Amino acid sequence: MLADRVEVSWDAAKSQWLIRITEGEEVLRRHIDLPKTADDQALRAAALETVKDEGYDFDASKFSIQR
Repeated sequence: MLADRVEVSWDAAKSQWLIRITEGEEVLRRHIDLPKTADDQALRAAALETVKDEGYDFDASKFSIQR
C-alpha cells in the first residue's frame, strides 16, 4: 500500500517524535524514541523503517518534518 502522506513532528506531551502515516481517511500514529535534537536524516530513516513495518510505502515528496 502507498501512504498518501507521512509527517514527523515533536509530541511535547510525550517528549517523543510522532510519525503520522495517512492513507485516505485512515491515520496511523506511531512514536519513535529519538532525541529532540535528532537531525532530518535520522528522522527520515526512522520514519521509513516505521512505515515499512506497518506495511506501507511512501513517496519521498510527500514526507515532511515539523519542528
